[in-house]
Amino acid sequence: MQNFDEYIRQGEPSQKEKAQIWQTAIGLQDVDGLKPSEYLLETAKEHIEDKITIDDVKYRIENYYKQLLSRENDEKERTEEADKVSARIAEMLSEETFSFSPVEYIEIHRRLFTGIYKFAGKIRDYNIAKSEWALDGDTVLYASSKRLKETLEYDFKEEKAFSYKGLTTEQIIEHLAHFVAYLWQIHIFGEGNTRTTAVFLIKYLRKLGFKNVNNDLFAKHSLYFRNALVRANYEDLYKGIYKTDKYLIQFLSNLLLSENNDLRNRYLHVKSENVPINTQNGGVNTPNGGVNGGVNLLHKMIIDLMHQNPHISVVEIANQTGKPRRTIENNVKKLKELHIITRIGSDKTGEWKIV
Repeated sequence: MQNFDEYIRQGEPSQKEKAQIWQTAIGLQDVDGLKPSEYLLETAKEHIEDKITIDDVKYRIENYYKQLLSRENDEKERTEEADKVSARIAEMLSEETFSFSPVEYIEIHRRLFTGIYKFAGKIRDYNIAKSEWALDGDTVLYASSKRLKETLEYDFKEEKAFSYKGLTTEQIIEHLAHFVAYLWQIHIFGEGNTRTTAVFLIKYLRKLGFKNVNNDLFAKHSLYFRNALVRANYEDLYKGIYKTDKYLIQFLSNLLLSENNDLRNRYLHVKSENVPINTQNGGVNTPNGGVNGGVNLLHKMIIDLMHQNPHISVVEIANQTGKPRRTIENNVKKLKELHIITRIGSDKTGEWKIV
């Protein structure tokens, strides 16, 4: 009940009355040992402060538990995906077949994600951005959807023509780090690029003669592997952040040479200075990456995705940004409140409009 004491002591008459009603309503639940959620408490406060009506409260609570059930189903689906893809990876890594070609790379994705993603084995036809923890929420600039196939074929052609003759093992690892970083940066698929790249890399290393690749390293440090790929493809010269293959080289050195480099993800996190930058509309960057007016990096990513596909769903936005569905829902709500976006039509058949 302490959640509402301040309103009762210091609030306006209407706030005091509403706070007392909420105290009673919640207090009565205790007869059956029931406790309200934090979401209900925060929603009640908005009602007490006249930000929303009681009908809004009921609608939010109804919607909250529908989404909660949906999230539980999402978790089940994610567990199913992990189980199935793990089995398929095990199958592919047990096979003695491999062809160094774009077709093989695409086929690996198809085999991994058939029945899981509708676009399994298909080149994406839209541009993407993904908020990265290692980049303080920023995104790597991925290849344009207009020339993905050509870009992929070019990288394979260059690698196929490259000669490893005369190189030391360290030089070979440095070159492999460059190649796999470029391959991953294309991000030819909507999802599943890192797992596809990892499987392809293991099989390619075997082809090159590294028969005793320690695959356990991918199991224990797969997130490090992904963050190393991120850091190999990101730069912000204004903040003094440069592309670097050193983390990927450390990973590959452990993988191929049994070195003992310390693979901790926190070492890969960029240390932004958050220097204020004037924007065209006079805004200034804030320490958390937002600009005045309340629009932050994630908001910009959501707006870009909606601009590219007005019919995009919240789930699809979550998948493409790498953020939890609940986070996307909260940020979409914020953009609506700022009158930056609006929804035309129903949730299922409607579309987004950038105001």
